[in-house]
Order: sequence, then structure tokens, then C-alpha cells
Amino acid sequence: MIRSSRKTVANGLLIATLALLIPAAAGCQAGLDAPTLEFHPASAGAHAEVNGISITNVFVLGAPGGHPVPTGQSASLFLALYNNGTGHDTLVGVSAPAASSVQVTGGTVSLPASSLVNLMGPQPSVVLSGLTKPLASGSAIPVTLDFQHAGSVTLDVPVQPQEYYYSTFSPPPAAPAVTATPTATGTATP
Repeated sequence: MIRSSRKTVANGLLIATLALLIPAAAGCQAGLDAPTLEFHPASAGAHAEVNGISITNVFVLGAPGGHPVPTGQSASLFLALYNNGTGHDTLVGVSAPAASSVQVTGGTVSLPASSLVNLMGPQPSVVLSGLTKPLASGSAIPVTLDFQHAGSVTLDVPVQPQEYYYSTFSPPPAAPAVTATPTATGTATP
């Protein structure tokens, strides 16, 4: 019986020692600068795959503070594209019913085979101009991407508020203000 109690005590000590070592080994990067303490947003954007093109983390940047981006203003669109195919492709256009027009920096986006094209900012490469309705954070709008070879795909793209992780992302440049120029009417008499 003494042998079995020694085994039990030895097994208990072994288990206790392991129980103390596992958290110590697992917490090797613990502290105030541990990576687990950093904010890492979930991939909140829309995702799709179309004929070898992976489209990831597509979102529209909304206004800060939960306010909507007003009708007539512009909003930034961010996305990442990966060409999984063996041939070159090109993003030739972007459209959205929520905007009167969509501008892509450079007009088109070249997608070489087996390459990533990151249009994630913080400066916008795609801008929705002349919004036809207010864009509220938390809502989603349809956006269509047109590729030269892969074809078209429409995604429901979420509107993310310009807060937390997205606070460093830039809204599109403000449209120039239209100012009235006074004109003379009538005739002057000397």
C-alpha cells in the first residue's frame, strides 16, 4: 500500500508541476505589450471569389461618431484583391447605386497573376462620389466590381464607422465649395 501511495503522491506532484509550467510557457509573451492586448478587428468587410480573383475585406468608410455620410457627399471604398489565376487581369470598373459615380485612382487596377493588390488605405484608391442617399454606419450597400477577364461580381458592402481601427483611414477629399460670384445687373447712370 505504501508503494501505491508513493505513486499517487508522485503522480500528483507531476500533475501539479505540469499545471504550473503550462501557463508559464503559454504566457511567454505576457505583459503590457503582449500581442493579445492589441486590437485586431474581425474581417468585417465583404468577401467574394470570382473566376480566380479573391476579393476580401471590402468596406465603405462611414462618418465618425455613428453619423451618416450625407447625400451628395463622397465616401471611400477599401478592398484587397488577389489574383489566384495564372493569367493577368484588370479591375476595369466599380459601380454602386448609392453613388452617382465611382472613381478609381488611375482608372483601372492591374492584377498580375499570383499577386495581391491592396487598396486598403489609409488613403482611398476608390471613391464613391455624389451619394444618392445617406450612408449610415452598420448598413450595407451593393457594389459591383467589373474585371476584364473574370467578369462582374456584386457584393453587399458594409459601411464601417471611422472609429477605432478605422480612425486612421482617410475619407475622400472634400469637394470644392461652390461660391457665388456677384454679377452686375442693370445700367449705371453718370
